[in-house]
Amino acid sequence: MPVRITRLLSVALIGAGLSTAVLAAATQSLTWRGDVVTANGVVKGVAKAWQSSGHGAVQIQPFNTASGLDAVSGGSADIAGSARPSSGSAVDSNLTFTPVAWDGLVLVTSPANPVSSLTLKQVHDIYFGKITNWKEVGGNDGPIDVFAVASPGDGVEYSLRKLLFGRGSQPVAAPRLYVNVTQLEQSVMLDPRGFGVSTLSSVAGNSKIKMIRIDGTAPSAGTVASGAYPLFVPLYLVTNPSSPNAAAAKEFVDFALSAKGEAALRAHSLVPYQAGSALIAMDDSRRSQILAQVGAHASAEPTQIAAASRPVAPAAAMAAARTATPATPALSKVSGAVVAAPQPSSLKGVRGDAFTELAAAGRGSSFTKVTSDAYVSVSKVSKVTAKAAGKATSIEPKAEAKKKVASVDKKPARSYRVGAGETLYSIARKHGVDVAQIRSWNHLKDNTVRTGQVLRIDAR
Repeated sequence: MPVRITRLLSVALIGAGLSTAVLAAATQSLTWRGDVVTANGVVKGVAKAWQSSGHGAVQIQPFNTASGLDAVSGGSADIAGSARPSSGSAVDSNLTFTPVAWDGLVLVTSPANPVSSLTLKQVHDIYFGKITNWKEVGGNDGPIDVFAVASPGDGVEYSLRKLLFGRGSQPVAAPRLYVNVTQLEQSVMLDPRGFGVSTLSSVAGNSKIKMIRIDGTAPSAGTVASGAYPLFVPLYLVTNPSSPNAAAAKEFVDFALSAKGEAALRAHSLVPYQAGSALIAMDDSRRSQILAQVGAHASAEPTQIAAASRPVAPAAAMAAARTATPATPALSKVSGAVVAAPQPSSLKGVRGDAFTELAAAGRGSSFTKVTSDAYVSVSKVSKVTAKAAGKATSIEPKAEAKKKVASVDKKPARSYRVGAGETLYSIARKHGVDVAQIRSWNHLKDNTVRTGQVLRIDAR
């Protein structure tokens, strides 16, 4: 019976002047991959409405911008999400970026932080390393823990830096880096001194995160739509015209721009792109005004943006920093490296950080030398009581531990056993040494440490 029904349906379609290809396209399953902001704000709602309208399923794989663009370019995904336009790189140049919504870039901190408003200049100076203590902006006396997403091609980070510094590849003074915005938000919730950037669609309604006003204006769908809130950006759906599923992918993008798609966008505090014609008209003047307020100006971007889907050295961004524009002369010498770590079977238990060392005492208005390493810590935490959870460790074989703390001149080097959740960065900071030194003393090939591992933390 099912076969007979299928044949009858095929005959009916042909008789109506249609082909079976139309039926296949209507139920085409699509794969989406990209940044978590676009996933939560755009794709989940639109995909639900898309399926309710009789279309095929959409597999959603949220991670970050660069991974999505790589996947669509390479053919492992049909659609990507991005909070930035094309960078002109080799990967981006073959893709089609379609803006579908307007979102607000939101500076976030913990609700325990008394600071509720910052000027654009203050935000610029915090990321640039000129302002390092919350008391300098009316808060408590304590360091500002600046968090950022590791990928220089991440859409949210790129767009904010483009607005504040005139180029999205601008390095910033962020001591801790994360693989995506979701991980950054989780850290901000736990740290009363935390500071980072997310989007309105991602944090609106989250009582565990405080959205900071800019020059007294609170971020909201209304202030973004009117342009009163200055940090607004388009969100894009990205497709590959050469993909076998290009027609179905384009149909999904068109649906996002339809009335049903717009309703799904508004439900997530987004402004449909076509409803923001005033924002398009004011975009150039708005960018110029922001740069004038912070004392910067636009400059050329590197021709290639490093992808976050695989750890690579951000050579292009670092090279650009060495030729900083007159608006940002403090970054006179920047060097950096991202070290690839063994890839685990899943991201569960993987923690990403970065270490930034400032050679100029007290930072002040500039810093002369910045070195940075990004690394991961993989730990398998044993079951412990809640009281002892923060100190849980696993025991390393005694022979291995003795080997690592062996002394040459009867003056044993200090050793330290890695605790649950610790990273090479946190250990280095705790003992006042450099990450590179710990690597050298322990003959580490990369920045990966494991719970229970014994490390030398000073020279013999």
